Amino acid sequence: MDYLEVEGAREFVARLEHGGDWRTQIEAFAADEGVESAFFFGLGAVQDAEILYYDQDDEEYYPETFDEPLEMAACVGNVSALDGEPFAHTHAVMSRADGTTFAGHLDSATVFAGELYVREFDAELERAFDEETGLDLWPL
Repeated sequence: MDYLEVEGAREFVARLEHGGDWRTQIEAFAADEGVESAFFFGLGAVQDAEILYYDQDDEEYYPETFDEPLEMAACVGNVSALDGEPFAHTHAVMSRADGTTFAGHLDSATVFAGELYVREFDAELERAFDEETGLDLWPL
């Protein structure tokens, strides 16, 4: 395991804009506030969503689209740089009206209502391509 000790810096709470994209708003917030690395938690509801599943054999992301109202039961992720821009690596657990859930890498979702807690780190983290996994990971 590779690791880096970090200190917590600024902390934020935020309300996502109704009708905006969940992940895009996190990335715009990070750019506006100069947040280069952070961890976040979120919850709320979305009007639709696209999640991605990473096939480890194919080294490809496969999308699943949900065009329905969903509860954002849990959303966790981190912010770091990818190709010089803020990237919100976002995973989510969402539920339908009947209580069934699904989860994955959140690519996009139209916000109905959303709240976030963001904790900035005192480190710069830039994602880089990892040959072993085919993913853009932190090179610690």
